[in-house]
Parts: sequence; C-alpha cells; structure tokens
Amino acid sequence: MKHSWNVPPKEAIAIQRRLARSIVRETPLPSPSTIAGVDVAYGGGQAQAAAVLFSYPHLDVIDTATARVPLTFPYVPGLLSFREGPAILEALAMMGKLPDLILFDGQGIAHPRRLGIASHIGLLVDRPSIGCAKTRLVGAYEEPGPERGNMSVLNDGEEVIGAVVRTRARVKPVFVSIGHRIGLQDAVHYVLECCRGFRLPEPIRLADKLSKTG
Repeated sequence: MKHSWNVPPKEAIAIQRRLARSIVRETPLPSPSTIAGVDVAYGGGQAQAAAVLFSYPHLDVIDTATARVPLTFPYVPGLLSFREGPAILEALAMMGKLPDLILFDGQGIAHPRRLGIASHIGLLVDRPSIGCAKTRLVGAYEEPGPERGNMSVLNDGEEVIGAVVRTRARVKPVFVSIGHRIGLQDAVHYVLECCRGFRLPEPIRLADKLSKTG
C-alpha cells in the first residue's frame, strides 16, 4: 500500500483509483476504547498535523502529538491527502499506539474517486476511520431537519456515499462518510456520540485547535 507522496497530480489520481479498490465498507465496528481526531494547519511552507487521542466513551484526552513537515505537493482539489498525508502519518506514529478509530476533518469515500483523506490514511494505517467534513465535495442531498440527529443521504448518482448530519440544532450540518473498515451507520453514530455541544466532534475540534497552536 505504500507509495510516494511527491508525485505529479496525474500519478496521484492513478494512485487514488488503485487504492480505492481496497477500501473496506460496511464492516461492523466493535465498540472502540480509544478514538483520535486528526487535523492539519499550514504556515511557513509547512503542514502541521495534530492528533489528539481520547478515551471512549468518556472522551478524556489521553495523548496528543504534532508533526511539522515541509509542503511538497501543491494545492489541487481532490488531492488533499497528498498534501497533508505525510504530516498526519508522522503525528500518528508519535503516539504510543494507534487508536481504535480515527476521525478526520475531511472526506472519506464522499470523494470523486472514493478516496478522500479519511479513506487514504485509514487504509495506509489499517485502522477504522471516518470522514467528517464541514463542506460537500461531491454528491447531492436534501437538507436534513433542524434538530440534532436529523440527517439525509448524500448520493452520487445511484450510489450512497455519505450522510448529511445535523450535529447541533439549527446549525449547519456536517458531511459524514465511510473512511475505511466501518459502515455508514456506525460512522454517523460515532460522530454524534463525539459531539458535545459543538458542531464538530470533540476529537476533530481539539485537533483543529492543536494544529494551529502546536
């Protein structure tokens, strides 16, 4: 599964298409004891990835890690994982052990080639993973109801690629999709369980803060 990160965009697209065939969907997930959130910020020509490890279900912070890696891949829509992947992998490697489940601020299979950052990194580290994005990358949907827990299906043609989930009443929904080794129903469940009064799940929310402060 390993591959070079510093490749031309055309080759990156070919890598995505090849790896997407290995993504495992609809896998029942045993209840995790640890969940990590991952996010990346930019500055000074570098990507700073942050990983925050939580106990589950109590969501106590167990560990944190940050990694700064020079940016070598340009910004290309749909190829975010090639820009951020090396920093994320380094941050995860700095933890004592990999989490049982990883939440990403980005897409899973809700991606034109079905390999957003949650699927890409989840596959490389072979861990259940979920994409929880603030915006839609691809697909069509109807606006979910206004209350917490209301949701609608995100479709790309005839394929269900995610769910549009209201995590807080009368606040913009998030776009949840399978990353790797999990089903959509479980993905939505854990996103909602990890939201504690905010729009974003706590693991992602704190990883976002840490990625900006180090």
